[in-house]
Amino acid sequence: MADSDESSARVTVRTITDLARLAGVSPGTVSRALAGKSLVNTRTREKIEALAREHGFRPNQMASGLRRQKTGVIGVVIPLGHDIRQQISDSFFMTLLGHLADELTTHGYDLMLRRVVPESDPDWLDRFIGSGMIDGVIVIGQSDQFERIEDVADGYRSMVVWGNHTEGQRHCVVGTDNRLGGRMAAERLIAAGARRLAFLGDTGPMEFAARFAGAQDVAARMGLPAILPLSTHLSPDRASAEIAQHLAEHGRNIDGIFAATDTLAALCLTELRAQGLAVPDDVKLAGFDDLPIARQTVPPLTTVRQDIAAGARGLVDLLLRRLAGEATESFVLPPELVVRETA
Repeated sequence: MADSDESSARVTVRTITDLARLAGVSPGTVSRALAGKSLVNTRTREKIEALAREHGFRPNQMASGLRRQKTGVIGVVIPLGHDIRQQISDSFFMTLLGHLADELTTHGYDLMLRRVVPESDPDWLDRFIGSGMIDGVIVIGQSDQFERIEDVADGYRSMVVWGNHTEGQRHCVVGTDNRLGGRMAAERLIAAGARRLAFLGDTGPMEFAARFAGAQDVAARMGLPAILPLSTHLSPDRASAEIAQHLAEHGRNIDGIFAATDTLAALCLTELRAQGLAVPDDVKLAGFDDLPIARQTVPPLTTVRQDIAAGARGLVDLLLRRLAGEATESFVLPPELVVRETA
């Protein structure tokens, strides 16, 4: 017993994750216990409180210090748990970051950007919040980190996330109704004559999963075959080769492709042309985002528009209100179908 106590005393506890590991519970349980939530049983709460006292840990101690001593900096973090080779230079990230920088500057804040790979840095969000360098944080994309974000949201309110809203979630989100957007894309492809549809992209990340599910809703409702998922990475160095392989294997058996992003759709357009498949005559194609590239492809890309500028304004507005102590609800943007020449 003495050895165990000595081992516990040697552990450094800087974050809720450290305390959770020591207590043998989840970070969310620690957050709720230290906040006095009745959802945590008495014995567990007393154990966590005792460990916190032993190690001099105060809940949100560094975040509380930040609220008393403002830094004038908002942290923006991009977690890449689903595709560690994806680049911040991705057109979607750059578009959203540009709008965020403009909006934050208007309100007198600077922006600090971090790209993180959660697999090699499991405490990425706790450490950023507790760094002493930021007043609040905007997370761009839930990736595969939904539970990690949920746990932090239990004890830290100065955070807003760009992503997909799920009923009952605890973290505050700004994002597009992805499932509705997926329905719009599939309906347009079918209206243009497609009957054998494929989805190009990774169906794991929450936003992409919702887009795929929306498209599946339409295919099922119309009595069409289930949509074929063509798993594809977002990193350009891998995506082109993967798309070429997908088209070599399935290109002659599909006549409509819904790409998870405009970037993937543009790469797909190039590969379709290389394999002698005409768009839209042989294959109809739709993307998602309505990035500037969607108007520049040949032919111009049919896509589902999410209002990224309005999203950036919403992220900053909700975060500033939360910094001021307000309780805020998530903000879901309506998607808009933009019909061009590929479908």
